[in-house]
Amino acid sequence: MGSNSLHVLKGINFTAEAGELVAIMGSSGSGKSTLLNILGMLDEADSGDYTLDGVPIKNLNETKAAKYRNKFLGFIFQSFNLINYKSALENVALPLYYQKIPRKERQVRAMKYLEQVGLKEWAHHLPSELSGGQKQRVAIARAMAAEPKVLLADEPTGALDSTTSYEVMDLIQKINDQGNTILVVTHEDDIAHMCKRIIHLKDGVIEKDEKVTQVRASQYV
Repeated sequence: MGSNSLHVLKGINFTAEAGELVAIMGSSGSGKSTLLNILGMLDEADSGDYTLDGVPIKNLNETKAAKYRNKFLGFIFQSFNLINYKSALENVALPLYYQKIPRKERQVRAMKYLEQVGLKEWAHHLPSELSGGQKQRVAIARAMAAEPKVLLADEPTGALDSTTSYEVMDLIQKINDQGNTILVVTHEDDIAHMCKRIIHLKDGVIEKDEKVTQVRASQYV
């Protein structure tokens, strides 16, 4: 702001291994969103190194950042971010369009991931015809469709009731069981303990980084 600068993150240092399911926790203002934006290549850090799948992420213009995001990352948002006038199938197929995958193959792959999240029968429904939990499942299928190296989930259960939250976390756990790397930003302790590791952020630094005994969401579903 003018000549003032605000250091949101202060010497963050951590590694997420392939296949991990990591929760990033912290109160409002702790730096969670900034960290997620840097990991998601939506912002660039002022200093330090970020390496993703052996590729240094630096000096990105918007075109290169978009290309890397499409290649490496899948995003799941609290507000779903579905396109209202497109069907569930079309929403899931959208990242594949940007990967220049032929239309027929896009539809086959999108249907495969909708089936994985239990929504094959809802493929041709618009988001307005789906419940909150179903919308989040479509969003997860969309994030998976491009077969990313890492899934970034920003408060994926924030807009859902407890029962639906656990159903979504059960799905995220099953995706992780298949070997997918997932980082979940959450402020909910029960959701964090459904991951295998919790990173606690406070005032821009990692206060605690702990491996936890994973609570399986299926016992609540």
